[in-house]
Amino acid sequence: MGDKINTLQTWIQDSKRVVFFGGAGVSTESGIPDFRSVDGLYHQEYAYPPETILSHSFFMSHPEEFYRFYKKKMLALDAQPNMAHKRLAEWEKAGHLQAVITQNIDGLHQLAGSREVMELHGSVHRNYCMNCHKFYDAAYMKQAEGVPVCECGGIIKPDVVLYEEGLNDETISKSVRYIANADVLIIGGTSLVVYPAAGLIDYFRGDHLVVINKSVTARDKQADLVIDDSIGKVFKEIEI
Repeated sequence: MGDKINTLQTWIQDSKRVVFFGGAGVSTESGIPDFRSVDGLYHQEYAYPPETILSHSFFMSHPEEFYRFYKKKMLALDAQPNMAHKRLAEWEKAGHLQAVITQNIDGLHQLAGSREVMELHGSVHRNYCMNCHKFYDAAYMKQAEGVPVCECGGIIKPDVVLYEEGLNDETISKSVRYIANADVLIIGGTSLVVYPAAGLIDYFRGDHLVVINKSVTARDKQADLVIDDSIGKVFKEIEI
């Protein structure tokens, strides 16, 4: 492990075009459950499967059930950035990291200080009335009783990408550019099974592909460096 950490540290230090691509495993150490681990949301019992609840059609037809699940399981507003979030912000400030591309919707990268964050699946911190488009923050959504309603009477929808919805074109384009121009791409805390997000990795043509994840991923064989451990634990060892 020590040799791998040293290698990764050298690659980061020698680069000004590092890009990080992360998933749920980045935030589990902040107390936010992922979907596919043993303790994740997919292994808990609900009246409907999480995939069904978090779909556009379910939101439109059963907003009460959607928000009962969403407020309890998706709005972790007390969560704080962990070492992975903090290190990435430090590397960006030091001029090594160009961007964070995340599948998470919790906003912890920004809270840690990262500025260039591509949120592939949106953010719980942005919410808009479906009628008049007025903005509401996550605290309002958490505190609202039942289905959050705008002062105009319209239902408020989180700016998160639900199943059956497409990703934001501008976010995708920016992410592709960052990955294509990176010389070091670090993939962390993601199983790389959620598409089209995981497919963005195909645009990488740089020098070093790094995978840091507790479980095996589909990109391990392509990677120049694979570390089977938690992202926070690994990043804690790296000081730039």
